[in-house]
Amino acid sequence: MSEIPADFDSPWKEALERYFPPFLEFFFPTAYAGIDWQRGHEFQDTEMQQVARDAELGRRLVDKLAKVWRRDGQETWVLVHVEVQVQVQEEADFAERMYVYNYRLFDRHHRRVASLAVLGDERANWRPDRFRYELWGCEVGIRFPLVKLVDYRSRWAELEASPNPFAVAVMAHLKTRETRHDDQERRRWKLALVRGLYE
Repeated sequence: MSEIPADFDSPWKEALERYFPPFLEFFFPTAYAGIDWQRGHEFQDTEMQQVARDAELGRRLVDKLAKVWRRDGQETWVLVHVEVQVQVQEEADFAERMYVYNYRLFDRHHRRVASLAVLGDERANWRPDRFRYELWGCEVGIRFPLVKLVDYRSRWAELEASPNPFAVAVMAHLKTRETRHDDQERRRWKLALVRGLYE
């Protein structure tokens, strides 16, 4: 049976744009708690495209960059770089790309940058959450929070009980992966998830 194609990038991009605060609350509660949501947030798509172009790292559909205000009272702002990687194959330079984006944003704005990653691939052991190198006693690098969607398979009841829209996004993502060879089962899950949204 052949694999049924699925567009993972567009739904994630749309969900991030529409539900950014719930996204951070669901996946990265520490970042969510540190943001003053009353001051709003602004997506910096042009800026992200420029940084990606400058870095010559190719076209990335789900890289999102948002300007937010910190909650700690400082008159400052933080760029939150969110990366959603859904490719099935491992990407050897993923962590390095996160590092490059982070330092390029810092260099351009001289502001703190939080890089956050959500990985939607099926490889449970692939967790590229850091990049570093050392030369003659000089160390450079980054370590960033990482979420693996595959980890939520064992937390299905928790997803069903959550009022956060990203719980449904994770369920849809997991079921799309699981039903890639079964069109009828995919349709059944799609209806079940939509019915759950209405309930």
